[in-house]
Amino acid sequence: MKIAVFVSGRGTNLKAILDSPKLAGIIEVKAVVSDKAECPAFELAKKNSINIYTVGKKVGFISYEKLQDILFSLKIELIVLAGFLKLIPEELINFYKNRIINIHPALLPSFGGTGMYGINVHKAVFESSAQVSGATVHFVDETYDNGKIIVQKCVDITNVGSPDEIAEKVLKIEHQLLPEAIEKIASGKIKLVNGRVQVLM
Repeated sequence: MKIAVFVSGRGTNLKAILDSPKLAGIIEVKAVVSDKAECPAFELAKKNSINIYTVGKKVGFISYEKLQDILFSLKIELIVLAGFLKLIPEELINFYKNRIINIHPALLPSFGGTGMYGINVHKAVFESSAQVSGATVHFVDETYDNGKIIVQKCVDITNVGSPDEIAEKVLKIEHQLLPEAIEKIASGKIKLVNGRVQVLM
């Protein structure tokens, strides 16, 4: 399966995908896309000889329409949002219906939506005094963090002392969960039945 990974930061989830033994031989990362020209994750892409693209309205960036053409020419079958902070345009969502997934650093539907990214999520979780957090992989629709949930994994945060401690624990979970979700999709083990995601064993 040919995939494109969208990133805005360091690319630790991109690294988890590239390093995953589960994904070796069943997926190929053909493109890394960012909304930032100086995205740190681009260095990782270059080391792995992966095409990089910057998308947006800034000078020198490509439009989403042009990006869609590029992804089509690369025969991309799945788009993975791995820390990408921009809302995906409706046209691209419709073109890749149920073929765009996102990883969110909390247990949706709690602690999601506009502004809920990065440390903002972990601060909200910490201040709520929640005893568990985790990560969620979900399909992407037109609203932030709203699409159908594919897989989730929990982590105990009973004794954490700061949002940063939650972030550290959740990131480890993300690095496990995202490759697992991609492997299941690439292996045809994810089905939408009666509006609910079924994960086949």
